[in-house]
Amino acid sequence: MEKLRNEYLFPEICQREFEHIQKHPDAKLISLGIGDTTEPIPDIITLAMAEHSRALSTAKGYKGYGAEQGNKELRKMIVETMYQFVGIKDTEVFVSDGAQCDISRIQAYIDSSVIMGQAGEFQEKIKKYENIEYMKCGPENGFFPDLPNTARTDIIFFCSPNNPTGYAATRNQLEELVEFARENGSIIIYDSAYAAYISDDCPKSIYEISGAREVSSAWISLVSTGNIYTA
Repeated sequence: MEKLRNEYLFPEICQREFEHIQKHPDAKLISLGIGDTTEPIPDIITLAMAEHSRALSTAKGYKGYGAEQGNKELRKMIVETMYQFVGIKDTEVFVSDGAQCDISRIQAYIDSSVIMGQAGEFQEKIKKYENIEYMKCGPENGFFPDLPNTARTDIIFFCSPNNPTGYAATRNQLEELVEFARENGSIIIYDSAYAAYISDDCPKSIYEISGAREVSSAWISLVSTGNIYTA
């Protein structure tokens, strides 16, 4: 715990936004911080939630604990909506209490790795942990890591589309990523929270790539209805 550093992106963005507004109260900002909602939740969602919650206080509506893997009808709809063309079955979908919780449970992202003692010492000079391989993704390399010059890792975290750039990996790039993981015995944690926004021919799921199911686990987020991952 003592090795933790304040590196989480979104609190830093909020702090800078707050400081800017204090100096320039009339400024109009486009926030590239955490993906928050800007419009009211549709009635069909809130009414369904309210009706379900109210039913739990009646003998007829109360059903005890829910299904361990999540509501079967919901899992079926998730597959039909997000994975109908990639061969995922509803039995492979797990409905959880949130993607961030799941990521922490499997030692994901920097803070969880630090807490579990896997990140090594923090190197003050370069502001990086010694056991974490940082894959640079910027405009100079098309927002995709230079895999031939990337060291082997046990776990690879990859987000597509990326926040805040909006860049989505192409089919060829994901094929390269999957092959890299297969050659190195790595597991890809694929965060596709914004996959619904992809409007071109970029893959919406890494499972569209041959061999991906051997080396990857994918997360998607469902607005206002929680989070799910497939494994």
